[in-house]
Amino acid sequence: MTLLPDGWTPGGPLTATTLKTEYAVRPLGTDVSRPRLSWVASAPGYGGTQTAYQVLVAASDGFEDAWDSGKVESARTFGVEYEGPSAARTRYYWKVRLWDGLDRIGSWSEPSWFETGLLDEGFLGARWIGGMTESAPLLRRGFSVDGAVRRARLYASGLGYADLRLNGRAVSDAVLDPGFTAYDHTVLYSAHDVTELLQAGDNVVGAELGRGFFGMNSPNVWRWHQAPWTADPRLIARLVIEYDDGRTAEVVTDSSWRITGGPTLSDSLYLGETYDARRALPGWDTPGFDDAGWAAAEIVAAPAGRLVAQAHEPIRVVETVSPVDVSEVRPGVWIADFGRTVAGWTELTVTAPAGTVVGLTHGETVADGNVVAVNQHVEGDRIQRDEYVAAGTGVETWEPKFSYKGFRYVQIEGAPAQVRMRVANSDVASVTRFESSQAPYGQFERAMRRTILSNLHGIPTDTPFYEKNGWTGDAQVGAPTMLATLDLARFFTKWLGDIRDSQAESGQLPVIVPSSGWGFSELSPATEWPTVYPFLLRELYRWYGDERLLREHWEALSRYLGWELGRVEDGLSVSVLGDWLPPGYSNGPAPEDRRLTGTAYLYRALLAAAEIGELIGQPNEYRKVASELADGLNRAFLDREAGRYRSADDPDYRQTSNAVPLAFGIVPDELVPVVAAGLAADVEARGFHLNTGCLGVGVLLPVLTEHGYGEAATKVALQRTYPSWGHWFELGADTMWEMWEDDSRSRNHYFQGTVVQWIFENVAGLRVAGAGCERIVVRPDARGSVGSASIRTETIRGRVAVAWKQRSRVFSLEVLVPVGATAEVHVPSAVGSDVSVVPAPFAGSATYADGWAVYTVGAGQWHFTSRSA
Repeated sequence: MTLLPDGWTPGGPLTATTLKTEYAVRPLGTDVSRPRLSWVASAPGYGGTQTAYQVLVAASDGFEDAWDSGKVESARTFGVEYEGPSAARTRYYWKVRLWDGLDRIGSWSEPSWFETGLLDEGFLGARWIGGMTESAPLLRRGFSVDGAVRRARLYASGLGYADLRLNGRAVSDAVLDPGFTAYDHTVLYSAHDVTELLQAGDNVVGAELGRGFFGMNSPNVWRWHQAPWTADPRLIARLVIEYDDGRTAEVVTDSSWRITGGPTLSDSLYLGETYDARRALPGWDTPGFDDAGWAAAEIVAAPAGRLVAQAHEPIRVVETVSPVDVSEVRPGVWIADFGRTVAGWTELTVTAPAGTVVGLTHGETVADGNVVAVNQHVEGDRIQRDEYVAAGTGVETWEPKFSYKGFRYVQIEGAPAQVRMRVANSDVASVTRFESSQAPYGQFERAMRRTILSNLHGIPTDTPFYEKNGWTGDAQVGAPTMLATLDLARFFTKWLGDIRDSQAESGQLPVIVPSSGWGFSELSPATEWPTVYPFLLRELYRWYGDERLLREHWEALSRYLGWELGRVEDGLSVSVLGDWLPPGYSNGPAPEDRRLTGTAYLYRALLAAAEIGELIGQPNEYRKVASELADGLNRAFLDREAGRYRSADDPDYRQTSNAVPLAFGIVPDELVPVVAAGLAADVEARGFHLNTGCLGVGVLLPVLTEHGYGEAATKVALQRTYPSWGHWFELGADTMWEMWEDDSRSRNHYFQGTVVQWIFENVAGLRVAGAGCERIVVRPDARGSVGSASIRTETIRGRVAVAWKQRSRVFSLEVLVPVGATAEVHVPSAVGSDVSVVPAPFAGSATYADGWAVYTVGAGQWHFTSRSA
């Protein structure tokens, strides 16, 4: 659609940039047989549209014998399937050109490429290997290179984690790799380009293995030490060397490899690591090392899961930070404060006599002169503590390889030492930049971003300190903010696969994903948690337009919803968790009837599933069933006379019980104003404080704003006394906390920090409304106490940006819309005639209602001014 007046020429011709395959730039080793291609179409001027594309794909960068899509009449810029030949271990180059609305043809894009993984070829003769060792195993295999190497690839999976080496060097900068999965269903392998690491003559490939969640032996309440897959570490690898003369040689894991126990005496994601530098074996991963004293590796049982190429971003060390303060709190004990709360570990540098044990205890708080490192859910005499036994060889530097911690402070014991913080998380790209004249809003946004990143380690966790579990409810409330902040297409696609893998035969989903089997009866059923499944699928469709994902999950999703509906009683869904951790209830939910939020979340899940079914052509009755649930909820909990939702168990007015039905569209139309007014009145009666837990905190401010109480929402957002976000920051917070109380258990927990969604959507005013960001709504309707705000987001269609400022009653707004999207722009004004737009001829006419002039515009940079905002 070209939103231009007659006689005007739309912007063009089009240029294709940001070429990706399966959401990645030049992915190495994809096991998708028909990978999807995407690009960003851009054009100068206004109203540019793509009407057709042509893709060439070839096994050479000269594009000889290329697969040619031909001219395809389509506006699609993502999800374009490659339908040509696909061989294992092959690099394919591709490029695209576009046609615009006037049939003008653009130039060919710069070429990109993708490389297939093992596909159906698999690991061929490679076997899983391991063996009994008293410490973390070291494995090695020597081989020779006898010619000019054209390219070499190492395909490997080491469980739980593998530090892969070639000729004394790491094969990549990935850490804690491969990603955590339900290993009895799926095991991930990684592909590495090792061409430059090979040398003529003798070479050595090696690996050190850690336990991770695969071989955990630290007893814990979630039973990770008793998972269906639990076993000692093991490795499978296949090194493929292609020579210039056409020969191919391979090195695979088998009984010819050698194994021994290394210097890492123990490793646990919860307890930490112990490393004895006196046991280090310098050069063990290089040629010439004598491994005669090592044992032959054993062929061990393969995990039950299917091996598939890892598609999501690996965990990497993304930043190194020096402490802001180091204090000796008593003789021989120092505490380093890094000034920020993160996930990662500590790099240690020390000079000490041989046998000196240096302890590094990590925590988020300090009490009574000690770093607090307590975890009642895990057995052991230490928590988040690394121990380094010095070799006594001079200056020694070490960092752990197989665990991460949540911390701000490190307690150092045993010897004076230098420490640096190593920040590690899934290396996802940031897509959004936000700024505001109201400083707390920027502070909240930065804190939420740090908190989210601290909880991305192959799965979305709840806390990097205590649990490291993929709590489904946390992701449900956090997903909109997370997707608006970071590029999570690959990350959440992977985790949705984990959800499907974790499903029971009955269709039930656990409250944590992956699961050892815990969470099906413990703290379950909790409807508000696993209903993340349809909600997240729909959210990924909203941001990325991913229809394939919807089709792949439909059968499992239907089974899950069948299980949920099968346990509905008297028109209500029974749930045991409810609105977790509201103010004053630091052990769980308030004493409410949790069927209210359970039924509401099931209602929303059914609507999301109905929409998914309609998109992929799967008939269903989910809308009808959702309507019946809404009726049941209203019969049970809506006091029509008082205009509020409540249960017999409520200790007082519950904001979540009223905000959630308003947000989800459950309240009968005639009672919406009354319920909204009651909610606003309670907020005001509390001195503009909230009393919501994790389920209500993300919807409270948007609901208030939508129903005309934006000033109340702003006062809640900017509150500085308990309970509030501002109160945390008055106490020195730099991340979002788990609880509203001063003594919050976790100081790095995103599920109460979803105020940032309101900041993005209502303060800055940017909302994604259509499939793959096809439709954008700009409506900054929470401008109270703010003079300016701006947001810039890199979407799958290109950059979207909104920037506004207000001086007295003059309101200026700039909006950038990419090709392929339309924006519904709401400009505040007392009368419609007070609004002007540049360029006016391209913008068309506006409608006016309720204090807003509304324009619908296409691609381009638009400038709006209101004289009576």
